[in-house]
Amino acid sequence: MLYPKVIKTLAVMVLILTTSATLSAKTILVLGDSISAAYGIPADAGWVTLLQQKLQQQGSDDQVINASFGGATSESGVQRLPGLLTQYQPDILLLELGGNDGLQGKPVPYITQNLRTMIMTAQASQVQVVLLGIKIPPNYGSRYTEPFFQQYESLADEYKLFYVPFILEGIAENPALMQNDGIHPVAEAQPMIVQNIWPVLAPLLK
Repeated sequence: MLYPKVIKTLAVMVLILTTSATLSAKTILVLGDSISAAYGIPADAGWVTLLQQKLQQQGSDDQVINASFGGATSESGVQRLPGLLTQYQPDILLLELGGNDGLQGKPVPYITQNLRTMIMTAQASQVQVVLLGIKIPPNYGSRYTEPFFQQYESLADEYKLFYVPFILEGIAENPALMQNDGIHPVAEAQPMIVQNIWPVLAPLLK
């Protein structure tokens, strides 16, 4: 039979361990467009949901907040990010924006400046930024698509960011893994997106 003092000590130890785990849990904010908003597929099949499930399966208390929506642009990200940082106080920002700007043919320097503003805003709040690169279809011409894609690497170098060069690596070039629009991945491709991101994200969660 355990004595009351022993029971009380064990209860305090459990409380300390639980509190410690909760305090060490990280909040991950995903700020993206339709690629991250599960466009054209069930919401629970999207990569952001799968990422949360992966963390839970590993026994992690880390929380993923998805602030993505279809049609989001770099400008909308600039406008929304300060409020999202205040609301959720994330430790990590997964930044996946710029694709819709590219599809609209916005000047690359304009997109780059908006991305830069978001990076600086997050870093000013001590948030670690993971930049998720994206490509646009080749029919826009290499004079536009190449500097568009290069801007992500340039920003990652400039601000010493954790960086995924192309979130749809191994997916976009396979028509079977893309929806009919050729832009959005199917449900079966969503775990591959998590696989592309995980090696970069995982070290930040330790």
